[in-house]
Amino acid sequence: MASKDRKRKTAAAPRKAAVKRASPAGPKAAQKKAAEAREAKGVKHLAAERSRYLRGARIAPRRIDGNETVAELIEGTFQAYNAGRLRDAAQLYAEKMLDDGTTIGLTLTGALTPAGLGMSCIIPLIEAGFIDWVISTGANLYHDTHFGLGLAMHRGNATVSDIALREEGVVRIYDIFFDYDVLLSTDAFFRQVLRGQEFQRTMSSAEFHWLCGKYVDERARVLGVEDKSLLATAYRYGVPVYSPSPGDSSIGMNVAALALEGGRCIIDPNQDVNETAAIVLGAKRGVGRRKAGRSGVMIMGGGSPKNFALQTEPQIQEVLGIDEKGHDYFLQVTDARPDTGGLSGATPSEAVSWGKIDPDRLPDAVVCYVDTTIALPLITSYALARRQPRVPKRLYDKRALLLANLTEEYRRANG
Repeated sequence: MASKDRKRKTAAAPRKAAVKRASPAGPKAAQKKAAEAREAKGVKHLAAERSRYLRGARIAPRRIDGNETVAELIEGTFQAYNAGRLRDAAQLYAEKMLDDGTTIGLTLTGALTPAGLGMSCIIPLIEAGFIDWVISTGANLYHDTHFGLGLAMHRGNATVSDIALREEGVVRIYDIFFDYDVLLSTDAFFRQVLRGQEFQRTMSSAEFHWLCGKYVDERARVLGVEDKSLLATAYRYGVPVYSPSPGDSSIGMNVAALALEGGRCIIDPNQDVNETAAIVLGAKRGVGRRKAGRSGVMIMGGGSPKNFALQTEPQIQEVLGIDEKGHDYFLQVTDARPDTGGLSGATPSEAVSWGKIDPDRLPDAVVCYVDTTIALPLITSYALARRQPRVPKRLYDKRALLLANLTEEYRRANG
């Protein structure tokens, strides 16, 4: 009985009085008088030290003088709103994702390569070992090839009459103009190489793009336009490039055209699904390395490439029955809203419910509502300024090893 009484007394003991501070819910007259009294006495206001919500860095940006680097501009003046999220994204990428143990997948949606982001951003990131595998729309890879073939894209004016452009034989991607013959020449190049014997079989889109990249690289060397094509660079650095909808581009259209004359090139989506899942599982298990690692996704835009990168975890967990928790890092640049229900705008917290993102790693997830053509050059410059290059993982060369690991874990989980 005495024991119970002691428990009651302990439970009823008064709590230590909380530190009083101004609150919108508090007594206004008293707070007003307290503030006036502090001001009259010159007492320093210390509320910031008393609230856990006020522990973020003070907003006190550096004065812009024209001498700051891009990294200094991002760290010193990108304080809030989407600039703040862009700072968070750049720092997440450089400070955490670029750890040697993290495998990074980049997804590309929207007409990014025609705007030159392939050669200005993605190629330097691949060369620095900062991108390990890529998922892209076929259109980005098709337009990327123009540069490897020495063909020109030009700045234009989006208000020009499209009827006048058609009469001049000029094609427009918003404010990017190019000659219609650029399309014809690129189509002719692909049809020529796709007739080769090595293409007359079934393969994953990674192998398909690796072969295409080899020929783009050869042509670029002959023309003296090296370091212009993403496909050629990915080929040289062993970076696998996937396309979830290979028929939805001019490259796929040319594959289909050759099928009418007996071509036997087939891009197998089953291989793509398993290879990408194998890359992610291998990253987490440390396949080919001495210890387990992490997986990060860097999503430029949204659409099918975003889903294809994120579905790797449901494929591993839900479909194959292998114990896993989700990607460790999530970085997305998008202009899509979440409330329309589309995948492009789906937040990383929503992805947790699908098993796509590890819930324990959710703080390491950033979404920037910024145009990719603005964000990616800034993030690229920041990463190259703040991190030393990594040794390329050459995941294309390790596909068989990664698939063997996936297959073995699948058999153990379902045996």
